[in-house]
Amino acid sequence: MRAVICRGFEGIEALEFGELADPVPGPDQVLIDVHAAALSFMDTLMVAGRYQMRPALPFVPGSDAAGVVLAVGEDVRRVRVGDRVACSHWHGGMAERMLAPESNAVKLPDSVGFEIGSTIRYAYGTAHYALATRARLRPGETVFVSGAAGGVGLAAVDVARQMGATVIGGTSSAAKGEVARKQGAAHVIDYAREPVRDRLLELTEGRGVDVFFDNVGGSLFGTVSRVMAWDGRMLPIGFTSGEVPALAMNLPLLKNYSVVGCYWGAWAQRHPHENRAADERLFAAVAQGHLRPPVPDVLPMSSFADGLQRLARRQAMGRIVLRAKHGPSRANTETGASP
Repeated sequence: MRAVICRGFEGIEALEFGELADPVPGPDQVLIDVHAAALSFMDTLMVAGRYQMRPALPFVPGSDAAGVVLAVGEDVRRVRVGDRVACSHWHGGMAERMLAPESNAVKLPDSVGFEIGSTIRYAYGTAHYALATRARLRPGETVFVSGAAGGVGLAAVDVARQMGATVIGGTSSAAKGEVARKQGAAHVIDYAREPVRDRLLELTEGRGVDVFFDNVGGSLFGTVSRVMAWDGRMLPIGFTSGEVPALAMNLPLLKNYSVVGCYWGAWAQRHPHENRAADERLFAAVAQGHLRPPVPDVLPMSSFADGLQRLARRQAMGRIVLRAKHGPSRANTETGASP
């Protein structure tokens, strides 16, 4: 099979596009004929050896894909050969074939195409787990999403909007701000040009932020830590700034707010049954139009380096997807709706 191959933790430039043997499913695994694979910032870290885990070398990067089940291992019961599915694993997505645990494969509704389907599980799974399960977001609360024009950021804007929150999107440019606004952000702060602390206090009428969904980290985390509302929740999601922040602990003491860990991937691995139920609810909400994943930027598989570089340089708006197959997906992949 054709695949993107990482032979050493030397970054995007060292990746190869070559041939590997087709993987074979083991017990509780499914083999997917990949039609689309979604890229993430996590992939850029993993190929450089900067993520929390390091796969054994060589490996195929890419955590999210969608396609058709080709084969199943022993004890697989929920999916069958021929099913259209979205799936995730720590790696393996940027290839013509991908192995995933059965618990990480969810059937695609007929109205959801492969390209959009590949963008949902990781981004929306993270956003929903963080906002609904960990922060217990309530209607009427205010959510500030940093990195709001990225893949996970846009999913957080969408989920928070659907849950009845007022969403403030934080972005690094006016163009990205417009993307966040179209996704459902009521207000946008361009933190490259505006004073974040002052704007947050202005937009919340001095009360502060109920929930901070932070994709960026760095100095921004410290700034927002000083404008949290009483009983607020800070959600550290990622550190695209490259800096893991520290927190002055007198701040949560004085405002009675919490810092809540949100490692969705580890939770999904530890609680496969709960995660599968959450997956099914998310994909049903997409099929019904309650959640609205943005149309991804689609590239051929051979353009993987361009897509990863755009993520690493924080130039991407929304998800970037690699197309591994051409042909109908039984859905309109422009909108995710049935033709």
